[in-house]
Amino acid sequence: MRDSENINAISAFDVDYLGFIFYPKSKRNAENLLDKTVFDTIPKRIKKVGVFVNADKTYIEQMAEKFPFDALQLHGDESVAYCTYFKPKFEIIKVFSVDNHFEFSNLEEYQSVADYFLFDTKTELKGGSGQKFDWNILANVKIGKPFFLSGGISLEDVPKIKKIISENPYLFALDVNSKFEIEPGLKNSSQIEKLIKELNTK
Repeated sequence: MRDSENINAISAFDVDYLGFIFYPKSKRNAENLLDKTVFDTIPKRIKKVGVFVNADKTYIEQMAEKFPFDALQLHGDESVAYCTYFKPKFEIIKVFSVDNHFEFSNLEEYQSVADYFLFDTKTELKGGSGQKFDWNILANVKIGKPFFLSGGISLEDVPKIKKIISENPYLFALDVNSKFEIEPGLKNSSQIEKLIKELNTK
């Protein structure tokens, strides 16, 4: 997110995290469009997440000094040592790009440093593709860590998501983006509100 009015609108809902992308190749890059004063208006119950892709550590530190992040979402090929460097100060959400050939054994070395895993669809892009991977591959895997589900999630997926929630205790959060945007970086607040209501309806 990056528009102050939109950030405040979404903050009024029962959301747990807001993400701010700092990746020059992303059409949602927030660095030069985000007003740092908007962070003062976000309720403290909502965690602010800086999203980075193979960024220089100094750059992350500079952005974190300007914007008070609670967590870092590391969306590239960051090593365990890289994650460990930021672990004392931030909640670490380590992203893995998933397809049908993904090796879940790759998660093992990150178990001690990541607070959460995030599974997104493997594409040439680093997120934001609006595409799904086969969520069924998560069913028989012992992930060992709470995870965020991402990749092309839409309102039509709510029944399937509820089923995953009932079957997989590790599913912690949904990372929604493409299908809930008016344009890149601008969320459709009515659609977000509808998603939350449908997820909370038994």
